[in-house]
Amino acid sequence: MPKQPAFPGLRDAMKKKQTRREVFLSEMDAVVPWVRLMGLITPHYP
Repeated sequence: MPKQPAFPGLRDAMKKKQTRREVFLSEMDAVVPWVRLMGLITPHYP
C-alpha cells in the first residue's frame, strides 16, 4: 500500500496541467468586462 502524501505535498499532487480551454477562459476573464456586459444583458433577459 503506497504512503499517502503529506499536506505540504498534497497541493503539488493535486495540480494538473491546464487545458487549452482553461487557459482560454482565464484569458477571457481577464479581458472581458463581465460586470458591464451583464448590466447590458440583464434588462433584456427574462
